[in-house]
Amino acid sequence: MVSLDSRSDAGLQVAALYQFTRFDDPAALQGPLLAVCEAHGIKGTLLLAREGINGTIAGMPEALDGVLAHIRALPGCANLDVKFSSAPAMPFGKMKVRVKREIVTMGQPDIDPTLSVGTYVDAQDWNALIADPDTVVIDTRNDYEVAIGTFAGAVDPATPSFRDFPAWFRDNREALLAGKKKVAMFCTGGIRCEKSTSFLRAEGVEEVYHLRGGILKYLEQVSESDSLWQGECFVFDERVSLGHGLAQGTHSRCQPCGRPFPIGGACPVCGPAAPA
Repeated sequence: MVSLDSRSDAGLQVAALYQFTRFDDPAALQGPLLAVCEAHGIKGTLLLAREGINGTIAGMPEALDGVLAHIRALPGCANLDVKFSSAPAMPFGKMKVRVKREIVTMGQPDIDPTLSVGTYVDAQDWNALIADPDTVVIDTRNDYEVAIGTFAGAVDPATPSFRDFPAWFRDNREALLAGKKKVAMFCTGGIRCEKSTSFLRAEGVEEVYHLRGGILKYLEQVSESDSLWQGECFVFDERVSLGHGLAQGTHSRCQPCGRPFPIGGACPVCGPAAPA
């Protein structure tokens, strides 16, 4: 398995990336970015918005380096957050570069992660934080993601969309924070927590923490014997899920509804007739 910090030159690589920054005209970046990706044979999806860039792309290491160099040359992207993993086959069918209102949709236009976010916690320090009885741990992902894996003791908001998170927190704030001094949040690669921690700070919560690099970084850096992670991590590509060491998981995806389910099992929404 490829290390997130020390990449191999062999085989396909998957790069999950994001950067909150200010793009005055994201539409002007769309064409050149797509052209660079296509010229390098890269596939995947990249989202552009006034608040920055987000996405996952795949290709050979040298090709990815060319695209990442282009992205890092964009305004405010020199320190682009990238997490690498490997794939046995191309996990995307084509290359898409889309212009959106938000690079991760929360629907809170006043929230700006470039101005205020929670305190980052490295993977090696995460276990101690979430084991602290003064900490409430919140999984910020969608319900179908949480269903196949999460951290032991984490609160599941059971939200179908990240857009539902602010209302859920406001409705449950009193019960969540009762007797707790700290809030620790996590997501797949870290981007949703940039916004969720910024949101909680705006709501007046002072001690807010989030897992640097998200679940992917944790699964890559923390051994299974020391891990507090239970299950697998859903990813938005044809690999469907990853386990400890970022090894290929044991889930498939229902074609009609997109929900993950164990290989050989049945979709929880569409039933056993759903194609894998």
